[in-house]
Amino acid sequence: MIIYIHGFNSSSRSGKAQELQSWMAARGLAEAYACPDLPHRPAEAVARLESLITASRGAPKLVGSSLGGYYATHLAERHGLKAVLVNPCVACHEKLAGEVGRTQTNWQDGSEYVFTAAHLEELAALHVPRPTRPERYLLLAEKGDAVLDWREAATYYRGARQHILDGGDHGFTRFAEYIPEILAF
Repeated sequence: MIIYIHGFNSSSRSGKAQELQSWMAARGLAEAYACPDLPHRPAEAVARLESLITASRGAPKLVGSSLGGYYATHLAERHGLKAVLVNPCVACHEKLAGEVGRTQTNWQDGSEYVFTAAHLEELAALHVPRPTRPERYLLLAEKGDAVLDWREAATYYRGARQHILDGGDHGFTRFAEYIPEILAF
């Protein structure tokens, strides 16, 4: 099973989630794909992902984008899983500190919530200081990402298989090109 983990204020209707779902469905693999809509609270989001991992036959593979990459790293370390990280957030509990007290809006459904210090505490509890087995990770990053610095990810996931590409953006414009490699990994 492939579990796609969407990013901050996103959902299962994100572009990459839809591309991966369509690609797998076109090849008769729809039942091997899951992408839950995650709650905005990190502890609840990880609990939902943990239940999918527990229910999976065999070891699932994780694909996480942005904040989803942060969650995927935590889960990969906890369960000994492989993870593909797409423009992942490193140290999200630090990067999102400036959002405390601000109203957030989900990009797909328009729902709103206020980002609080409790969100940061839950993110900090998930932080992995350094991946223990970098060979379990595949990093896909584009240098044109204006939201997250690809160099942080390249350093943090040192020893992992990495594709660092010129151009692009935070959405990782060449995602569809890498779907076969993601699944092979």
